[in-house]
Amino acid sequence: MRKIFLRIMLPALLGAYFSTATAQVDKKVLNWYNTSKTGMSTEKAYKKLKKITPDTVIVAIIDSGIDIEHEDLQGRIWVNKGEIAGNGIDDDNNGYIDDVNGWNFLGNKKGENINTARLNVTRIYAELKPKYENVDSADVKSEDAKEYALYIETKEEVESNRERLTATIGQINQFKDQMLPNLPGMISNMMGVEEYDEKSLKKWKTEGPQQAQMKTMGLALLSGDLNEEALQGQIDQIQGMIDGHYNPDLNERDLIGDDIYDITDTDYGNNDVEGPDALHGTHVGGIVAATRGNDLGGDGVANNVVLMSLRAVPDGDEFDKDIALAIRYAVDNGAKIINGSFGKSYSSLPVAVYDAIIYAQENDVLFVHAAGNSANDLAINSNFPAVKYDFQELPFTHLLTIGASTRVHEEELAARFSNYGKNEVDIFAPGYEIYNTFPDNEYQAIAGTSMASPMVAGVAALLKGYFPSLTMAEVRQIILDSGDYFGDTYQKVPGSNELVKFDNLSRYGKVVNVKAAVELAKERTTEKK
Repeated sequence: MRKIFLRIMLPALLGAYFSTATAQVDKKVLNWYNTSKTGMSTEKAYKKLKKITPDTVIVAIIDSGIDIEHEDLQGRIWVNKGEIAGNGIDDDNNGYIDDVNGWNFLGNKKGENINTARLNVTRIYAELKPKYENVDSADVKSEDAKEYALYIETKEEVESNRERLTATIGQINQFKDQMLPNLPGMISNMMGVEEYDEKSLKKWKTEGPQQAQMKTMGLALLSGDLNEEALQGQIDQIQGMIDGHYNPDLNERDLIGDDIYDITDTDYGNNDVEGPDALHGTHVGGIVAATRGNDLGGDGVANNVVLMSLRAVPDGDEFDKDIALAIRYAVDNGAKIINGSFGKSYSSLPVAVYDAIIYAQENDVLFVHAAGNSANDLAINSNFPAVKYDFQELPFTHLLTIGASTRVHEEELAARFSNYGKNEVDIFAPGYEIYNTFPDNEYQAIAGTSMASPMVAGVAALLKGYFPSLTMAEVRQIILDSGDYFGDTYQKVPGSNELVKFDNLSRYGKVVNVKAAVELAKERTTEKK
């Protein structure tokens, strides 16, 4: 995953990124995704389920890892009953030793773990570079033309991003040293006052984009989000991207020592399902399963689930082999829903991932996947795992691709960062200002289609648990058929101010509605009898 979670750009010329995470949450944000006004009507759904005792459903979270000791996830973590913890034996003969709560595909047997990884585009560039870096295009053999074109494409993307990020660091340093000390005085002059505070700054009626920018920066100064320490943090983060994501000389997989192109080479990993940075996975898991009604953080969507933690998503792009094996692990160990809040622009083993998704499909397991956060039309831009592969023969009947919606339904229903696609994104779900679990018993609000996907995974688990006679294919269709239809409303295309009918942004033109899904599940369950 290119970014652990969505970042927003401070409207200044420096281009620095500031996290959407907040220590204190606005009451309007808390649990909005479960309400009926702009959310999924989850609370109303549970009122219709009071007399039903649900089955427990296993949801596999393929992610960066989960803080399984989090206070709001107690009793919500899957335990492999066939495994005896800590005895160093593969008790259940599933090929994984001491996999009590899942498996870590980003580690080795010594307990060491990968955290930072290259993007897949960088890996491809690094692999092709020795073959083509000293070759003139006129000398490329016809049988190598396609591969050479890929080399040129990946080289340009990697090197241009390294240059861009290096330039951004220079801009931030310049801003930090030259503009930041003078910023309060500049704001005061623009406001026409000697001093200002938060109240007066908020009341300031700005004129033009420059004053609006200064107002935003002034508020960031007062809140502590904009200072030397924060700017240095952004410099360190960007430098980390240069040294990690876009570093062709990095070989992070040496730590594991496996062949990343051999799907049969499975003797690697460990049982550390949290890993060194479980922020993203913990938040995703909490959206599905955080204990409901305990006044801690935000409530999970489903009250009848346990989470299987499959660590396969580093800070960088995931390895296709890990994803394929994680999907197969989930299926083989009883998961009925797999959440995939990850994605990338290039794939090195697309057939392996496709085969794994089909394997899940053949075993009636639903794979819910985030659409991505680049404000791209997926009909034009690639996002893997793909909605449909060029080589694909069987249709996907157990795949859902999810866009992110907001709590503002007038023109801004689709989150400004969300990928979209008339035939590529199935449905939207809340993915902006989502307050839920962070590691170490913390809670914060972040945004992304990574948050929208587990909303739907939670709904699928709820339906399967309360209506166990439904197949996962039927659950999938119920979610799609019962969503709130906004297709005829005009909404902004993510990343622009262009207005189009919401129907043009997804296959169904809908946002998930849990109450309506429960009602439809009751109807279709009755019809099956």
